[in-house]
Amino acid sequence: MCIGTPMKIVSCEHGMALAEGRGQTGRLNMLMVGELPPGSWVLAFQGAALRSMTTEEAAQTDAALDALAAVLAGGDDTDAHFRDLIDREPPLPAHLRDHLPVHPQGDPT
Repeated sequence: MCIGTPMKIVSCEHGMALAEGRGQTGRLNMLMVGELPPGSWVLAFQGAALRSMTTEEAAQTDAALDALAAVLAGGDDTDAHFRDLIDREPPLPAHLRDHLPVHPQGDPT
C-alpha cells in the first residue's frame, strides 16, 4: 500500500524544498506542485510533493495516520482520531447522489 504523508515546507528554492512532518525532516522535489512559501503543507510520497494541502487536510490526514499506527500497535480506539466523523453520516458525493432511487414522499424506503 502506498501512503503519502503531510509535510510542512520549511524552505523552498530551485525546485526542491526542505520539509518536516510526522517527526521527520527531508528534501522534497517540488516539480509537481511548484515552489511554495514556508509554512505551506504538501502531501509527500517518496521524496516528492504530490499536491498542496490545507492545514485542515494535513491535520485530518495526520489523525488518520495516527489511527492506523494505533491499530497496528494493537489499539482499538480509533474514535479519538476521527472526531470529525463521529455522530454523523458522511455525505455521498454528488455524482453518487444522482444515482439514488427516488421514493414517493413519505415512503421511508
